[in-house]
Amino acid sequence: MGFSQAELAAFLPQLESVTRRAGDIAMAYFRPGAPTSAAVSYKGGGSPVTEADFAVDRFLFNEMAQLAPEAAWLSEESADNGHRLERDSVIIVDPIDGTHAFKRGDARWSVSVALVVGGRPVAGVIHAPALGETYVGARGLGAFLNASPIRAPQRAKISGAALVAPRAIRDQLAASPLGFVMAPRTPSLALRLADIASGRHDIVVAAPNARDWDIAAADVILAEADAMLSEPEGVALTYNRASLARDMLIAAPESLFDESLALAREALEGKL
Repeated sequence: MGFSQAELAAFLPQLESVTRRAGDIAMAYFRPGAPTSAAVSYKGGGSPVTEADFAVDRFLFNEMAQLAPEAAWLSEESADNGHRLERDSVIIVDPIDGTHAFKRGDARWSVSVALVVGGRPVAGVIHAPALGETYVGARGLGAFLNASPIRAPQRAKISGAALVAPRAIRDQLAASPLGFVMAPRTPSLALRLADIASGRHDIVVAAPNARDWDIAAADVILAEADAMLSEPEGVALTYNRASLARDMLIAAPESLFDESLALAREALEGKL
């Protein structure tokens, strides 16, 4: 399933339309500032999942089977199997990224959908319907927020950068002589990463154990906005692997990426 620039340009608005419609399904269960109307159950590890997650998952599975019939499927709310590893292309979905927030009426959740080809995301949409925000990006076509082009601000110095960090190292980073501005932690990791592309903050360090569905759409949006996402090794992430779990993640504009990566490595080694 190869995608030329022209094919990607035709595919992207269709992907956005499907993702927006999925958001409409989730919104039917969302109650701003109040518990969701959706039935809530819990997974083996204690994470919540709602009937809205499952409804969005079913809708996206059916729609994407029509839109990208040759692509395999990987979703947080669907059983995984090894068949996807035999395909060059895969749709990677988080039906509701930030279910904790969704469940309690916090608007900072999203529907995240990406197309991966040859191990790298080539198109992605992160739709946050309760916020009225939609990030879109595709390889070679740019990144957009609500249809306006975006590019991550390229700060010359890391000092004073707005930083989002996991609780385990937040206090250490806040005490750094670099004078970081400690930015709020958005519950949806997809949104947290994409917000670098729109300049809402400069650096995100995410704790280990994120999964591909949390980050695939954000990865292509960041790349198209002149920002980068990686694990501590500093190389581009590969998707559609047997293992879905991720190490610590670091995202930053290109101008700050090397320094941000070094900072994260120091945190891992306890040298902050």
